[in-house]
Amino acid sequence: MSKSNYITPAGRKRLADELYQLWNVERPKITQEVADAAAEGDRSENAAYIYGKKRLREIDRRVRFLSKRLEALTVVEPAVSADGRAYFGLWARVCDENGVEAEYQLVGPDELDVAQGKISIDSPVGRALLGKKKGDAVTVHRPKGPVELDVLDVFCRLT
Repeated sequence: MSKSNYITPAGRKRLADELYQLWNVERPKITQEVADAAAEGDRSENAAYIYGKKRLREIDRRVRFLSKRLEALTVVEPAVSADGRAYFGLWARVCDENGVEAEYQLVGPDELDVAQGKISIDSPVGRALLGKKKGDAVTVHRPKGPVELDVLDVFCRLT
């Protein structure tokens, strides 16, 4: 399964904000802590120094990932289509076989947050909903078995 390179403007802003926070706030703070710990002497038994160096490696790894990922992403502004179909960035309200309703926003894998109803367009539900409109029924083939969903509405919600 390939990872999509699409992201909403809000999702891109969140990633850019995280990159800024790591590079301009957290990294300088940890760097100073490591320098202070190194000045105390024996580094081999200095827990603050060892932990600080480990945290710097984690920050640097995340900064590299975010920098490369932000360059590769394509920002897509969500907009309701003229034909009312579900596309990237839009929300779909669905009802399953048991009458349970749910709302999902179709987003890229970098914005995935099931608790907020944001599902990846690469997921089984996301793939099934793409291109569907109000009144359509879709069968989602998921790991725990197929489920039938009825599309109740497709809409754009500013988040």
